[in-house]
Amino acid sequence: MADLVLEETEEKMRKAVAHAKAEFASVRTGRASPALIEKLPVEYYGTEVPLQQLAGFTVPEARQLLINPYDKASIGSIEKAIQNSDLGLTPSNDGNSIRLTFPPLTQERRKELVKRVKHMAEEGRVALRNIRRAARHDLESLEKDHELSSDELSRYEKELDKKIHLHEAEIDKALEAKERELLED
Repeated sequence: MADLVLEETEEKMRKAVAHAKAEFASVRTGRASPALIEKLPVEYYGTEVPLQQLAGFTVPEARQLLINPYDKASIGSIEKAIQNSDLGLTPSNDGNSIRLTFPPLTQERRKELVKRVKHMAEEGRVALRNIRRAARHDLESLEKDHELSSDELSRYEKELDKKIHLHEAEIDKALEAKERELLED
């Protein structure tokens, strides 16, 4: 039973790390990346739909992103969603596709983005700690039900700590890479 708790905890931790990495990808660097806008909600026939379901993306140049809508009637809605987002980008539309040009980031903006990414990393770590707390609670209730001895509980808790340290290190490594990416000119 305790092994099952650890397996579930490991899976939840992997998902928390993947979520943190996906959050990092949504932060604009100076380069064009579909990850920045693919989750952007677009009003499409009365419902909000993620942009990735309405269009394909290509990166013709390092600072340019081309959005090719599957339905040409959605171009206006996509443009509006981009303008209303906090990306600070102005879309240009040629009737068939939308082109986004990414201006270089100012040093001040880079530092702001680094702060935001560090905050996202901390949220990821907090999520990991919450998962560990829930697992510890489950293990302690197994001990109370006499399904685990106190020695086994101690061993499982040490294993839990090892797992959280591994996953926190993974988040830190991703944070470091994103910081480098944001601060390079």
